[in-house]
Amino acid sequence: MVFMALMILIPGAVVLSLLLRAVWITISCYYLTPRRIRRVMAEQGVHGPAPRFLVGNLKDIAVLVKKTTSDDMEVRGHDIVGRLMPHYVLWSKTYGKRFMYWYGSEPRLCLTETNMIKELLSSKYVQITGRSWLQQQGSKHFVGQGLLMANGHSWFHQRRIVSPAFMADRLKSHAGYMVTCTKKMIKSLHDAIATGDDEVEIGGYLTRLTGDIISRTEFDSSYEKGRRMFQLLESLQSLTARSSRYLWIPGSRFLPSRFRREIKEMKVRVERLLMEIIQSSKDGVEIGRSSSYGRGLLGMLLSEAQKKREGFSYSLPLVMDECKTFFFAGHETSALLLTWTVMLLATNPTWQERARAEVEQVCGDDPPSSEHLPKLTLLTMIINESLRLYPPATLLPRMVFEDIKLGDLHIPKGLSIWIPVLAIHHDATIWGEDVHEFNPERFAGRSFALTRHFLPFASGPRNCVGQAYAMMEAKIILAMLLSSFGFAISDNYRHAPINVLTLKPKYGVPVYLRPLRH
Repeated sequence: MVFMALMILIPGAVVLSLLLRAVWITISCYYLTPRRIRRVMAEQGVHGPAPRFLVGNLKDIAVLVKKTTSDDMEVRGHDIVGRLMPHYVLWSKTYGKRFMYWYGSEPRLCLTETNMIKELLSSKYVQITGRSWLQQQGSKHFVGQGLLMANGHSWFHQRRIVSPAFMADRLKSHAGYMVTCTKKMIKSLHDAIATGDDEVEIGGYLTRLTGDIISRTEFDSSYEKGRRMFQLLESLQSLTARSSRYLWIPGSRFLPSRFRREIKEMKVRVERLLMEIIQSSKDGVEIGRSSSYGRGLLGMLLSEAQKKREGFSYSLPLVMDECKTFFFAGHETSALLLTWTVMLLATNPTWQERARAEVEQVCGDDPPSSEHLPKLTLLTMIINESLRLYPPATLLPRMVFEDIKLGDLHIPKGLSIWIPVLAIHHDATIWGEDVHEFNPERFAGRSFALTRHFLPFASGPRNCVGQAYAMMEAKIILAMLLSSFGFAISDNYRHAPINVLTLKPKYGVPVYLRPLRH
């Protein structure tokens, strides 16, 4: 009898213990820790808008952004900070350069002082800063534990393994693929013009092109599979972005919802297509058609997955997360960089002509090669100015996992630091009174003082691993476009930048094309 009573009581005690632990964690995460962090920062003179319980300042931000993005802008107006980050404009005026705000119960410090930013992003803190739990949960079904969302030792090992795919010697071998794919796009544009349609939405063409390039160079895949993959990932991104709006609600990820059901279904479709691409590479080795999995990123990941290392190894799910990360990041961000640059050149004909003259002088009648690219200095300046005005990623987030000293501030464990890249890129005290104008000359003879404030690819050890790939791709595509067409902005263009994870033109970028050579 006593034994039976104990058997009944023990499970009950375990359940009660687990329940009490869950309650304590919830109270700590959603009340005690945020309150402690707020007090520590207030004692150092860092304040911000008063947060609502659980919701934080989410409602304030949503109301402000809805109001500022309801109308289009002037075509030549590049002062977009007030449109996309009205909360930053309001709170920085009210509370100063450093201020706190709250994403649900997650406290965030807005930091714009670039000396402190460089220190934060340096190797000094790389192992004890990274993505917050909220960010990881928000992208769990999108890019999972890929490099973008990895932290600590996992990030270190993943970065070490994928970096060789983007080294200079590998990139040189990709130039031919980039030229071949761009020639196909240019032919498609000529075909569109031949049908009497001199206006094209250039963003769609560039998105398909960058998808084709990364499919071939890094995944040894076909254009068609790359196109399908991007369409699926774009849908998955949209679903996860909408679902993540509710992460601030305690336990929300355990509640059934239409979003979660659709996300799981879309994730299955993405991973099924990825398995087709992965299996194709594996089959080539297994049947002897190929001696390796290939020189691209996928080949390197599959080779690494065969090795059994102590402490860290690539599992198949992690390989798929890495593929999703690089396929989407290398596809969409490159397409956006190119789209915004074409828009800027289409509205600045003098700079367009100067860039075209440089391409003709450097490349002549030949397509651009890896030897030509370092000589395209004016084109590099134009790309940098495009990245300054319209950086694909407008924010850089870092959470601190241990107490740290940053400049004159004590940063407590659990505080998220958000770096408003867009605001820094549009700061007149850094860039001058013409800060909202398209002026690539500001990047002529770059000084160290200037580059400290230029963060389109982040900075430090966690900077964008594909930076050199993106710049090489952009130069080749733009050089070939400039050689083939003159372009002017369409009368139908509506200037309406929006921020949905990345900075996008809401209605695309329609341009008029004038063929220069066939």
